[in-house]
Amino acid sequence: MAEAKGTLLVTGGAGYIGSHTVARLHEGGERVVVLDNLVFGHREALPAAGVTFVQGDMADAGLVERVFAEHKPEAVLHFAAFAYVGESVTDPLKYYRNNLAAPLVLLEAMQRHGCRRFIFSSTCATYGDPVRVPMNEEHPQAPVNPYGASKWMLERVLKDCDAAWGLKSVFLRYFNASGCDPEGRIGEDHDPETHLIPRILMAAKGEIEGLTIFGDDYPTPDGTCVRDYIHVCDLASAHEKALAHLRGGGGTTAVNLGTGRGFSVKEILRAAEQVTGVSIPVTYGPRRAGDPAELVCDPAKAKALLDWEAGHKDPRSHIESAWRWMTGPRGGRYGA
Repeated sequence: MAEAKGTLLVTGGAGYIGSHTVARLHEGGERVVVLDNLVFGHREALPAAGVTFVQGDMADAGLVERVFAEHKPEAVLHFAAFAYVGESVTDPLKYYRNNLAAPLVLLEAMQRHGCRRFIFSSTCATYGDPVRVPMNEEHPQAPVNPYGASKWMLERVLKDCDAAWGLKSVFLRYFNASGCDPEGRIGEDHDPETHLIPRILMAAKGEIEGLTIFGDDYPTPDGTCVRDYIHVCDLASAHEKALAHLRGGGGTTAVNLGTGRGFSVKEILRAAEQVTGVSIPVTYGPRRAGDPAELVCDPAKAKALLDWEAGHKDPRSHIESAWRWMTGPRGGRYGA
C-alpha cells in the first residue's frame, strides 16, 4: 500500500522559485505550509486559498517548533536564503548566519519530530570556477564566494545528518534560474534586481536607462559570458520529482538542474529584442570579478535518477513568460 502523503513545509515559499514550486505542489493536491519572513518574498505570490502561510523566520526556534508541532510535516523543501553574490563578499557573516546557521534551527526541529526528508535549493556556485564544461555532479566543489560557500557548507551538514540520524536529502544545484509562470500569474520580482533577463526587460520598459554588459572579451564565440538558463517552472517540477525520489526510499544525493545548453549575454539580448520589439541600449563595462566565461550544466543524472529534464530549452520561452509577467500583474499587483 502506498504511503499517505503528509504535509510539506516550504521555507522561503513566497520567493521567486519557492512560489512557483508552491503553486505546482498545490495544483498537484499537496498540503503545503509556507514559512517566509517576507524580507524578499511576496505574500501575493502564494495561492489565495488552500495553502497555509506562516510569517516568520526559520531562525526563530520557538516559531519553528510550533509549526512542527501543529502541522507535523513529512518533508521540508528549503528555499529560504540570501543570494546576492556581491553582497556575500562584502558582508559574509550575514550570509553564513542566514544560509548556514539559521537552517540548523530547522534541522533540529526535524530531528526532534522525526521528519527525515529534506529538499535543498542549492546552486552551481558550490562548484566555483569550472575546470571542465559541461559540469556534472562530480565536478570539484571549490566555491569562490561566501554565497556559494554557505550553500556548500549546508550540503556538508546535511550529509552528516544523514550519517547521524537518517535524514535523506536531495541537493538541487541550480544553474541560471529564469522565466516566469507561463500564464503570467506570478513571476520574478527582486529588489534589487540583478538577473540578466529581467534587467533587459526593465530596460525595454524604460524602468532603467539601458543594459550594461560586463565584459565582451571572454574566450567565447561573441566575447560575452555563456550561461545555462533553466526555466523556473522546470525547477518547480524538479522539486516534485525530488520529493517522489525521497518518498520512494531514495537516498541523499546531489542533482544538477539545467538544460545542457549555453547562451551568451548577446544571444539573450537579441532574443529579448525580438520578443519585445524594442531596441535596447547597451553599454559595456569591465568584467566582474568571479564571473567565469562559461557555466553549462550536464543534466544527465537528473534524467537518469529523477526522470526529469528541462521542458523549456529555448530561452525565448523564458523571455516571453517574463515579458508577459512584467507587462501584466507585476505592475498592478506587486506595486513595482
